Amino acid sequence: MLHSHLRLRHLRCFLETARLGSLSAAADALHVSQPAASKTIRELEDILGVRLFDRSGRKLVLTPAGRVYQTHAGAALADLERAQTLVLSPPAERPRLHVGVLPTAATGLVPRAALAFRDTRPDVLLDVMTGPNWLLLSLLREGQLDLVVGRMPPAGNTEALTFRRLYWERVVPVVRAGHPLLRGEWDHADLACHPLMLPPAGAMIAASVRSWLHSVGITDPQPAFENVSLAFGREVVTRSDTVWFISEGVVRPEIEAGALVILPIRNELLGGPVGISLRDGDDPRPEAQGFIAALEAAAQ
Repeated sequence: MLHSHLRLRHLRCFLETARLGSLSAAADALHVSQPAASKTIRELEDILGVRLFDRSGRKLVLTPAGRVYQTHAGAALADLERAQTLVLSPPAERPRLHVGVLPTAATGLVPRAALAFRDTRPDVLLDVMTGPNWLLLSLLREGQLDLVVGRMPPAGNTEALTFRRLYWERVVPVVRAGHPLLRGEWDHADLACHPLMLPPAGAMIAASVRSWLHSVGITDPQPAFENVSLAFGREVVTRSDTVWFISEGVVRPEIEAGALVILPIRNELLGGPVGISLRDGDDPRPEAQGFIAALEAAAQ
């Protein structure tokens, strides 16, 4: 417990004397008389019950106890001054934009838009969250997200939401370079001879992929994997003969790099619009409007 007689003037006088090594210099810095400064130091030593300075030489030198007290008293005074500054002149709260991103927009569109937005609004902290569409749309409705970027919500899941379309995107089958199905003519039935990676039931492209498989005669597909994650899908596909049905935007960087190849098909898979989901009736904040503009520019 602090001594009831300890005052801030004791700390200031002690720290200035320790810094300057002279009572007269400390008195001048504090705008008090030398006797007053000397009395303050004696009071502090009486309160603590130890000698803080060695007075045997021309210059005051800290004793071992004085050095310990200087370290902790200096830090304590600095913390008090910082606390006072924060209370009297609190820093302006940094604007924060909460954005939900679905996999199809996470590898190209949103990173490009985020960098462009950073150039125009470096003051805004962009808080990006990825996850399944049902979770992100739920958080959007609850106000925990400002907007969600990805495929248009499926019918029945658009309550209280509006959707701004940015572009149409294909769903494609991708394989590794050198995959057996790339070497010559093949039939759709040959797909069943290779491991399939399909979107899980909760993914917005799941129904369209299974409908297409049904249309080409694979009525009961037995996938080896269900996944829409780039990190997992890329590793599995490049290390095996797996055929992965996925939104083109998820794997576009891997296709451009030559790590994955779109498997040619005679029938185009159903795709869908990619865009921005917002709460219905809400007027987006200026920060959100700025990021929406960056998304629209990146989508060009």
